[in-house]
Amino acid sequence: MDHCLGSAQFTYRRWRNPEQRGEASSGGHCDESLGTDNETCTVTTVPSAAPSSGPDGTGETFTVEDALEVIGFGAFQWKMSLLTGLSWIGDAMEMMILSILGPQLHCEWRLPSYKMALLTSCVFFGMGISSPLWGNLSDKYGRRVSLTICMCWTLHYGLLSAFAPAYGWLLVLRALVGFGLGGTPQSVTFYSEFLPAKARGISIMLIASFWAVGTVFEVLLALWVMPTLGWRWLLGLSTLPMAIFVCFCLWLPESPRFDVLSGKRERAVGTLTSIAKQNGTAMPAGKMIAYKQNDRGRIKDLFTPQYRKTTLLLWFIWFANAFSYYGIVLLTTEMFQAGDSYGASQGAKIDPSCSLECKYLTSADYKDLLWTSLAEFPGLIVTLLAVECIGRKKSMALCFFMFSLCILPLYACIGRTALTIFIFLARAFIAGGYQVVFLYTPEVFPTETRAIAMGTSSAMSRLGALITPFVAQVMLRTSMYLTLSVYCGCSVLAGFASLLLPIETLGRGLQESGHDEEARGQASATASHTRRT
Repeated sequence: MDHCLGSAQFTYRRWRNPEQRGEASSGGHCDESLGTDNETCTVTTVPSAAPSSGPDGTGETFTVEDALEVIGFGAFQWKMSLLTGLSWIGDAMEMMILSILGPQLHCEWRLPSYKMALLTSCVFFGMGISSPLWGNLSDKYGRRVSLTICMCWTLHYGLLSAFAPAYGWLLVLRALVGFGLGGTPQSVTFYSEFLPAKARGISIMLIASFWAVGTVFEVLLALWVMPTLGWRWLLGLSTLPMAIFVCFCLWLPESPRFDVLSGKRERAVGTLTSIAKQNGTAMPAGKMIAYKQNDRGRIKDLFTPQYRKTTLLLWFIWFANAFSYYGIVLLTTEMFQAGDSYGASQGAKIDPSCSLECKYLTSADYKDLLWTSLAEFPGLIVTLLAVECIGRKKSMALCFFMFSLCILPLYACIGRTALTIFIFLARAFIAGGYQVVFLYTPEVFPTETRAIAMGTSSAMSRLGALITPFVAQVMLRTSMYLTLSVYCGCSVLAGFASLLLPIETLGRGLQESGHDEEARGQASATASHTRRT
């Protein structure tokens, strides 16, 4: 805030010193009323207004948000990007391996289609159970603790999966891998809490590029390993990014936002000072405001009046995103294996008696899989531009509607080249939409419930991913038309749900507590009343 002789103007920030509320004795105005997408309240102070002071009256005060804005984006955030990005690469590789492992075990262990689908679903079952648990752990004991434990867990059981002697063992071990992967979305929560507002959108979207790198790397690794070394080596080598993360995780500091809510102000200040030093900047002058919140990580806080609608809509959007994304990934290998015969016959039915026929993925299948995996990069570029131009809500809706549009040509009899192109486009849009919801969710919820919101939302997405193998791998063998209709209908509904979200987070700072919203509401009401009088 600028201090000068005469009148001055300042804009309300979210974290304001409770002891100083109501000190401004002059008029003001609000650009928008409470509950709209973006709210900015400007107040003109009287000439006698004194500089703001800390709780002890000795100097100015600032918040974590203020400090991060002053420190800016620099070397520290780049290091965080690379390290948290490794967790995303590992997660993507463990997910991508599901579409590669199925056909191989179908041949080697003579598995019927329902057992292949069960092997995929057990991973998502583990993720669905664990996601809220990891979120609760993150809100209660810290982001770094939660993320480190889940990566160590996943690394351990990922390596053990490579030595599974039979189908039953592999099923259990992959479910335990899924249990660990349920905590991976907390890396977005963790990373977002170190970012200044202006850099948050582009930074989180760029983190998503690590997921795309992981999917491409897994296909390339499979192309090299599967013909010679086999699927066990592929499982073992796919844990390499998580092993690197575990080696360097001790460098990670705890989130200063979490420390503030935990009452550890001095540690938060120390973390921010270290970040400023690494970025070559300075901390803001004054004393940092600390607000201790003991009741953190409660699911019931997601259903307060101000967040109930947002929570329910987001849960369905996460469900639809995962259902559609993993559906198109699994459909890719199924359709490529069937070749040009898809859509050639009325009803596009696949003879159920063929469910035990053995057909390995060929080099051509891997190359086409690589092309469709590369689709995530242009999808990210499009959504990166969209989230900053038209906002988060409209970007999600756009991705869902375009995904549905790209699915429609698959109803017709099309060749392999056309099939690859439309799957490429469909995957580009749904991958972009998936990353927008990863950006929106930590922005819309306060620090006290941000991790549990991510955890429960991730659990809903895992529910969608758990169901989708039985649609993409089992229902497809009965009717391709019905399968595609399910995916189209689900994505269209999710597009409308995105538009119904009550809050647009473009240009909105991260909230630390639900009390911030109340404070903003009081400030808005006061300013509006002053303007009317």
